[in-house]
Amino acid sequence: MGCTLNCTFCHTGTQALVRNLTTAEIVAQVQVARDDLGEWPSPKEDRRLSNIVFMGMGEPLYNLDNVAAAIDIIADNEGIAISRRRITVSTSGVVPQLPELGERTQAMLAISLHATNDALREKLVPLNKKYPIAELMAAIRAYPGLSNSKRVTFEYVMLKGVNDSPAEAKALVQLLRGIPAKINLIPFNPWPGSEYQCSDWATIERFAAVLNRAGYASPIRTPRGRDILAACGQLKSESEKLRASARRKLEQAPEAPSAD
Repeated sequence: MGCTLNCTFCHTGTQALVRNLTTAEIVAQVQVARDDLGEWPSPKEDRRLSNIVFMGMGEPLYNLDNVAAAIDIIADNEGIAISRRRITVSTSGVVPQLPELGERTQAMLAISLHATNDALREKLVPLNKKYPIAELMAAIRAYPGLSNSKRVTFEYVMLKGVNDSPAEAKALVQLLRGIPAKINLIPFNPWPGSEYQCSDWATIERFAAVLNRAGYASPIRTPRGRDILAACGQLKSESEKLRASARRKLEQAPEAPSAD
């Protein structure tokens, strides 16, 4: 709950880390969803809960022990029985943990990339200062089990006038050359106080066309939840602010007179 990475386009990242989820809490989210869908016992065909993605708030590789244990439970054929090939872990690029993630979980890999050069990525994803793009790409190329049937997903948020030019699209093609990959283009979801704007739809389509011509699948994610600040990058809980506000009121309230 919360995040330490401080990606500048992400409202979620402005919420300080409270703590990591336990294995039980991670698995419980899958169980609650399956309860809601009425999918017990675990069906093998035509199930609506078919894929799991570790994504949304926080960095999974900073909680790898609990993530790996949760994947073991979710993938167990005697339990929830979702194939490891249908489980994806999204990371901003904690390079030293990538080999262990692949070896321990055999999960599919997703990378929050968002830029093709270190100068820009360091601004968007400050973790890049610690693990620059060249190191990240080398670790991705060495990811256990990487193949045409086990492609890496690259996530790329579309920021108007920042990373959305045709030149950036061509640079992305060059950067990913030789990696079995698909690229999810994510229209930026605005939030109060952000310095960024979403790229125009025509600009996003031109960007996607460059990637498509190079042979990469590049779906444009349909924004959902913007109206309630619940879309990608907007998952900041109001509870923290409410608790802080309540504390301030208590601190400012005059003390009650003594009954003595």
